[in-house]
Amino acid sequence: MKVGDEVSISGLLFTGRDAVHKYLHEGGPLPPGVGLRDGIIYHCGPVVLKDEQGNWKVTAAGPTTSIREEPYQAQIIREYGIRAVIGKGGMGDRTAAACKEFGCIYLHAVGGAAQVLAECIKRVQNVYLLEKLGSPEALWELEVENFPAVVTIDAGGNSLHKEILAASRAELAKYL
Repeated sequence: MKVGDEVSISGLLFTGRDAVHKYLHEGGPLPPGVGLRDGIIYHCGPVVLKDEQGNWKVTAAGPTTSIREEPYQAQIIREYGIRAVIGKGGMGDRTAAACKEFGCIYLHAVGGAAQVLAECIKRVQNVYLLEKLGSPEALWELEVENFPAVVTIDAGGNSLHKEILAASRAELAKYL
């Protein structure tokens, strides 16, 4: 896959925001049954409720700003064998380098479409660290179908975010 490719994800992914990344970065153990290797981390704090039968239901699942995970992401890609990270706004040089070194990609999900993206979540497989971290920061294991995203950092370390920044700076320089 290359920068700009549109993808549609079906299968399992795990949510992970600030608290999960910090927890893993500091050596917190993965709960039994969590299989991150070759998996996907979605920077998302879903809104999850229990239905009448006591089953979890995701009602909103928009991406959160990814750059907050920059201090942790490269290490997590390396240590847990992550193959894709989903979020919004892009990541920095350390994450792009980790993508290149370990064959990972960064995918951009559309911000502001939390309810639409929640419709792609077919079921909550499990939730981990709920009591320790709270609902939005917990590690949610979600089964998704046709979850849309765009590759903005490829496994070669190429970054659409850097390309746009460079082009914007070049255009701005014309006027200064």
